Amino acid sequence: MAFLEVDDITIHYEIDGEGPPLVILHGMGNNSQSWKKQLKGLSRAYTVIAWDAPGYGNSSDPKEEFKEFRQFSNILKGFIDKLKYQSVSLLGHSMGSAIALDLAYRFPHMVDALIISDPTRGAAALSKEENERNLKNRLNSIKTLAPKEIAKLRVKNLLSPDPDPEVLKEAERIYSQIRPMGFRSVAYSLYHLNQMELLSAIKVPTLVICGEVDKVTPLSESQILHEAIKGSKFVTIPGAGHLCYQEEPSRFNTIVHNFLSSVEKDKEVLSIKD
Repeated sequence: MAFLEVDDITIHYEIDGEGPPLVILHGMGNNSQSWKKQLKGLSRAYTVIAWDAPGYGNSSDPKEEFKEFRQFSNILKGFIDKLKYQSVSLLGHSMGSAIALDLAYRFPHMVDALIISDPTRGAAALSKEENERNLKNRLNSIKTLAPKEIAKLRVKNLLSPDPDPEVLKEAERIYSQIRPMGFRSVAYSLYHLNQMELLSAIKVPTLVICGEVDKVTPLSESQILHEAIKGSKFVTIPGAGHLCYQEEPSRFNTIVHNFLSSVEKDKEVLSIKD
């Protein structure tokens, strides 16, 4: 296990491979364990670093709940600084995409390439009533239900209609590790999330990925972000749900690798012209 101290939080991360750094950020019901097939599959070409967000996995809890994804990205910036990287490629899934977008907007010099998978618009995608209801339901569930119960209720909706039993089992196992502080921090951050105004300012090479049958953040949501980020690319993964990187890891990894390779080639062409 690897750990770094960032401000007053201990961040745990998994790291594998050699090459340009790729930092990957999990979603609300996951942690670094969910990226094991990316750590293995992408480490042939990259130094792959999967963190546990504050309040998740083996990372420590913040002293108080975060209320904005900016607070998560502040810790992420410190984490990258502590790793001694001037810049990295970022891959964020679901709520991890919101953290990645915030960092790319505020610190563009730190991001070589941006990949957002099954991204969420949070409050921006919802009516006031639905947004209030979602926050209330999330806070109530983590207060009254055991993590395993929440996992049983939620994970099936994160996968395709007829998921591989082993993928379902593993997704439930990881989701069952959620903790109140992390879950509440994301619930509040989603409640306040509206990044629509900053999307047009994202200038780094960007790829949007979405599972074809994602029921949580469907294709239409990913399309909105793709259209708002000038010059971004958009790829769907047939037959996959919200957790497309777990359901179709080989296809997901190929998409990521091809995109990052194309970004590197474009940089080489520009450097030759200069």
